[in-house]
Amino acid sequence: MRAIKILLISSLLFSVNLFAQEAETAPAPTNLDKLLELVKEGRTQEQSENDKREAEFKASRDKQNEILKAEQRELARQERIADQLEEEFRKNQEKLRVAEEAYLKQLGSLNELFGHMQSISTDSRVTFESSLTAAEFGKDREDFLKNLTQKMGESTELPTIEEIERVWYEIMREMKATGEVSRFSAQVINVDGTQTNCDVVRIGVYNAVCGNKYLEYVPAKGQYQFLARQPAGRYTSSAGRVSDADASSGYVGFSVDPSGPSGGALLANLVQNPSLIERINQGGLIGYIILAIGAITMLYAIYKYTMLWMTSRAVQEQLANDKPDDSNPLGRVLNVGKTHMKDEIDRLELKLAEAIMGERPAIERGISFVKIVSVVAPLAGLLGTVTGMIITFQQITLFGTGDPKIMAGGISQALVTTVLGLVVAIPTTLAHSFLQSSARSVVDVLEEQATGIVAEKAK
Repeated sequence: MRAIKILLISSLLFSVNLFAQEAETAPAPTNLDKLLELVKEGRTQEQSENDKREAEFKASRDKQNEILKAEQRELARQERIADQLEEEFRKNQEKLRVAEEAYLKQLGSLNELFGHMQSISTDSRVTFESSLTAAEFGKDREDFLKNLTQKMGESTELPTIEEIERVWYEIMREMKATGEVSRFSAQVINVDGTQTNCDVVRIGVYNAVCGNKYLEYVPAKGQYQFLARQPAGRYTSSAGRVSDADASSGYVGFSVDPSGPSGGALLANLVQNPSLIERINQGGLIGYIILAIGAITMLYAIYKYTMLWMTSRAVQEQLANDKPDDSNPLGRVLNVGKTHMKDEIDRLELKLAEAIMGERPAIERGISFVKIVSVVAPLAGLLGTVTGMIITFQQITLFGTGDPKIMAGGISQALVTTVLGLVVAIPTTLAHSFLQSSARSVVDVLEEQATGIVAEKAK
């Protein structure tokens, strides 16, 4: 019995702990009766709070039920409205189908006409966007054609007579521009991105020039810009003539380039052709060596030819003078003949031959060098060709033949060095021939005069 009391007291103490915070100010129980009274008060307070919570829950439940019923009523109303709208949509769709059939029936052959007009407007707009005339006529015509195409594509509104006439006008104006030369002022984009005001001359829809430079049209910017790379001088000179021409100049020669979809395709290819300096650079080190040797040889050939010309002139002056002069080869040979005139004829002949042989090295000095260069230059070109082909085959081994640009360097060196070798060999061969002929003419005069001296001695 005592154990049961102890257990009951422990349970009551545990219950009392649940309400300890609410009873912090209450005095601690001193006996079992007070403890039971305290537990009873706690249960009463807890029951009161539970009843209050239950009442609030029931009130909230009733409110939520009312809201749910209101939402269900609203859902039913919206479903009735949706059914009405769906039925109205079906009726309107049927009316629209009937109206479209009546619309197409009323259009008749005009439907096909407007279809062609829409296609023509689209094609014309695409053509105008990339045409050289766009910078002169502006983008207003392109915007007009774009809006007109959208308008006819919606099939809700027909084009007006004014719009149809303007389409015809823009097409005719473009056709007229293909056969005329127009001059106007425009902002042109430089290679570095800056802009400058330029007097542009448009030749049809094929070429546009400013001064002696060609222009290209940039649709994204709606402006002309100078070609980053201009063609050769003979083409830019014709552009300069057109730019400088006026009404009093008469006819001016200019080559129009109508190739390609919109013209200028041939000019674009000409621009890509490498210049002379670029071709020389493609020859690489061997090409530079060939050109350097060729330049040195030609300079020496010019110097040697000048010396031979001066020697020949001195010999000719000596022929006209009876007094021998040691400042020229013929004078020195004549002095030898004069000195040994009293000797035996055989000795005189040998002395004259010796004198001529002494003059010959100075006359013919360096001519053999020109000949050697004329022979070696093609061989050096062949060396560059072989080297370039080796490089090409190495590139093919490493990268295959998929990209021709990879092999372009070796092929260029292979071809250019051969050309450079021939370019050096041809003039040096001619120079050697001229030098040999000039030297031979001087030696022939010396031998002729020596033979004359021997003949005179034989008399």
